[in-house]
Amino acid sequence: MRILVIEDDKKIASFIEKGLKEEGFAVDAQRDGTEGLYLGLNEVFDGAVVDIMLPGMDGLAIIERWRQQKVNTPVLILSAKRSVDDRIKGLRAGGDDYLTKPFAFSELLARMQALIRRATRTSEPTSLTVGELVLDLLTRQARREGQPLELQAREVALLEYLMRNAGRIVSKTSILEHVYEYSFDPQTNVVDVLLHRLRSKIDKGFDRKLIRTVRGMGYILEKGPDRGK
Repeated sequence: MRILVIEDDKKIASFIEKGLKEEGFAVDAQRDGTEGLYLGLNEVFDGAVVDIMLPGMDGLAIIERWRQQKVNTPVLILSAKRSVDDRIKGLRAGGDDYLTKPFAFSELLARMQALIRRATRTSEPTSLTVGELVLDLLTRQARREGQPLELQAREVALLEYLMRNAGRIVSKTSILEHVYEYSFDPQTNVVDVLLHRLRSKIDKGFDRKLIRTVRGMGYILEKGPDRGK
C-alpha cells in the first residue's frame, strides 16, 4: 500500500511517515501544496493524508483539483480547524474523512485503513489466525489449540499487533505507539515487561515457542505451520 502525506509541519510529517512505514506502508511525503498536487495527479496512491494550511496551495484546493481530474484516491484531511463548518467544507471539497490536530497516530491509522477498505470494498476480518493461535476481534478472546488464554487488555492489544504483523519484526517503538501511544518514554522497559507476560501466557505448556526476540531490532511472532496441514 502506498500513501501520500502532504503536511508542512516537519515534526508532524515525520511522526506520520514513521508510523505508516512501521505499519508496512510505502510513504511519499511532500511539504509544499503545489508539489503534493502534482504528485497526486501523476502517481497512483492507495490513500492520502492532506493538511489544509499548506504553502503553495491549500489542502482543500488540492483535493478539489484531484476530484476534477477524476483522481479517486481516498483522502483523510488533517487540520487544526475543529468547527462543524470546517469539517463540512473539507468533506464537500472531496475529502473522505476529517481528523483534527492534535491526534493519536493509532486513530489516523484506523481511519486510513477504513478508507482504503471502503475504496477497495474489502471487509475487516472478525478474527485473526496464526498457526494454532486464534484471536477473536469481537470478544477479544484468544485461544491456542482451542485452549482459552487469560489475557489482560494490554496483552490482547499487543497480541493483535503481533498477529497482524506475523512473520515480521516489530520494533519497541512501534509497540509503544500501538499499545501505549507516544506518551511513554521510548527508553522505558514497559515493552519488555509486557512481552514477558504475554510470552509466558501464550507459550506456557507448549513445546513450540511463538514469540522470538530479535536482538537489537525487536520481536517477531512466528507464523508456524498452517492449520489443517
